[in-house]
Amino acid sequence: MGLIFLVGYMGCGKSTLGRRLARRLGVPFIDTDARVEEREGATVSDLFRYEGEQRFREIEREVLDAAIAGNDSAVISTGGGLPVWGDNMARMNAAGCTVYLRRSAENIAGRLSPYGRRKRPRLQGLNDEELVAFMTRDMASREPFYSRAKLILACDSLPDDELVERIVAHVGR
Repeated sequence: MGLIFLVGYMGCGKSTLGRRLARRLGVPFIDTDARVEEREGATVSDLFRYEGEQRFREIEREVLDAAIAGNDSAVISTGGGLPVWGDNMARMNAAGCTVYLRRSAENIAGRLSPYGRRKRPRLQGLNDEELVAFMTRDMASREPFYSRAKLILACDSLPDDELVERIVAHVGR
C-alpha cells in the first residue's frame, strides 16, 4: 500500500480522517505537527512565534523526511503549509500517494472549535467574517500546490466514512 499523505488547509480534517484511515488500513498514523511538537518540546504556535516560519518549515521538512525514511506503509497527516514549502509536494508525490482534502473556507470555519482557532497563530484575533475572508485568500494561494495531489476529494458534502472508503479504493486495498 505504501505511504499516504493527507494534504489540505488547516482544519480540513487531515488528522481526524488520517487516524480513521490508518485504523481502516492497519498501518501507523503520523501527524507531522505532533511530531514537530514532540521533537522540539514546543507547540507549533510557539515555534512560529519564537523561531520564525523559516526555522519551523526546516524542522517540518526534517520530520517529513524521517517519516518517509522510517515507514514502508503509513498514513501521514501534514501541516497545512507543508506542501507549499520548497519541494515538499514533489517529495511526497515521489514517495507515495498524496490526497488533497478540499473544503470550502466556510466549511472549515464552521468545523474549527474556539480552541482550534486559538492554537493556529495565523487565525488568532479574527472574527468569523475576517476568518472566512483570510482563509479564502490563503487557500487560493495554496491551491496550486495542493492540486498537485494524486487524488483530490471534495469533502464538504461527504461524511468521513465515505472519504475513507474513497481513499481505500484509490490506493487499491
